Amino acid sequence: MNLLAGLKLFCVSTLLTAVFPPLAHALDRTVLIGYAAPMSGVSAAAGPALVQAAEIAIDDLNLQAIHLKGDRLVFKLLVQDDRSDPRTGLLVAQYFVKSEVIGVIGHWNSGVGIPASRIYSEAGLVQIAQGTTAHSYTQQGFSTAYRIVPHDDVSASYTADYVTHEMKARRIAVIDDGTPFGGGFAKQFMDSAKAMQADIVSQFSISNHTSDFNAILRAIQENKPDVVVFGGVDIQGAQLVREMRRFNLDMPLIGASGTVAPQFLEQAGAAGNGTIVLEPGQPSYQGPQWQHFQKIYKSHLSGAMSSYAPFSYDAVQVFAEAIRKANSLDRQAIAVSMRQIRHNGLTGRIGFDAEGNLLNPVYTIFQMRNQQWVPLKTISSKN
Repeated sequence: MNLLAGLKLFCVSTLLTAVFPPLAHALDRTVLIGYAAPMSGVSAAAGPALVQAAEIAIDDLNLQAIHLKGDRLVFKLLVQDDRSDPRTGLLVAQYFVKSEVIGVIGHWNSGVGIPASRIYSEAGLVQIAQGTTAHSYTQQGFSTAYRIVPHDDVSASYTADYVTHEMKARRIAVIDDGTPFGGGFAKQFMDSAKAMQADIVSQFSISNHTSDFNAILRAIQENKPDVVVFGGVDIQGAQLVREMRRFNLDMPLIGASGTVAPQFLEQAGAAGNGTIVLEPGQPSYQGPQWQHFQKIYKSHLSGAMSSYAPFSYDAVQVFAEAIRKANSLDRQAIAVSMRQIRHNGLTGRIGFDAEGNLLNPVYTIFQMRNQQWVPLKTISSKN
């Protein structure tokens, strides 16, 4: 190349650079999602499965190479242990608000998730509850409060229908653990059962920390109910059913959602056989997406899969969908886009009603037989 030609090339290159500056390299932008779960406390057994499912969802999102305004989004979980404790839950909520999270998945316990929801609402931070099933959580009117699972009013009504019509139970004893979750479930169950002409022959409220059921079970012996309904968590339910058998009470225990879990099988043993529980979701899932999730989940955690694990996975995916719709990582923009969500997840078609409840939930009735959970019936709900 001669000198004149080289000079011309230099001038053209300089001109192009001035008119069309070099494109900036795409950046990796970290997207933090807060995750609050009970890794300790009365519901500690639920935490690891929930977090593991969410981590799988995070990995799947990062494999998709999602971009926003030219930058590649790298999703990460910021996990905090709320200890199944309302006071700790408030501290966790305050921490998330001050952090860089774009939203929060949590909390598992209704008694934790409900007070924390006010903090998230005041900060405009979307909260998708993966286990806060008390209806009062979404009845507060917060535009930031959503739940990925059905609420207890619906599940308690369906449970009452099954107990009265399928099991033909007419005399029912009800016990609750005094929490928003347990108490709310028990109240709705009783209201529904009474409307179906069942007789509530005993009603008791206990501490969610007690293991002393002696006085209650003596009273139940005298009243001779057809079933005993318990509004509370799986570990305490397992203790209750063992004590029922010690008192020679052979009627079935009817549990609240969250009872169908490996820990109930382990803690209740043979005494738990006959227990009936309605849980959210299908008894089994199909398709390539589910097979992928199941394979990875089982490679990390042994034993039966938590029925809430697929919902935890879907909660993460819903946040990614909200970001796509908002085309922004702004908390307020994400809050607005949540109302438009229509996402095909592991658990089915996901959308939310005006309160923030899951639209058209599906339930399965399980019975414990030979120390295994066996699905009996699937129920579809239309909100």
